[in-house]
Amino acid sequence: MGRKLDLSGLTDEEAEHVLQVVQRDFSLRKKEEERLSEMKQRLDEEGNKCNILSKQQKFNEHCCIRCCSPFTFLINSKRQCQDCKYNICKSCSSYQKKEKAWICSVCQQASRSRSR
Repeated sequence: MGRKLDLSGLTDEEAEHVLQVVQRDFSLRKKEEERLSEMKQRLDEEGNKCNILSKQQKFNEHCCIRCCSPFTFLINSKRQCQDCKYNICKSCSSYQKKEKAWICSVCQQASRSRSR
């Protein structure tokens, strides 16, 4: 960025169109930055919640760290997230075939935001 556009060789109509495209690009970039900033804030808040809950004696042994639902033997069994190592329930996780491991929804979202 930081380069100036030389629009002198364009007609007024062409120059106006280029200006509209550039303004639209700036607007979209700003919206994307805001979206990523909000996502980062939500992930930080989720991390803080997990830190607090994990300090409660044996909380994560009996309940999902993400949604706080209790683990049961058949209906809602616990899994361990490969990234954060917290115990999570089925609805808060997905199986990653490539890694052959369970990943919680928050770690998936964090991974996606880092890859952008």
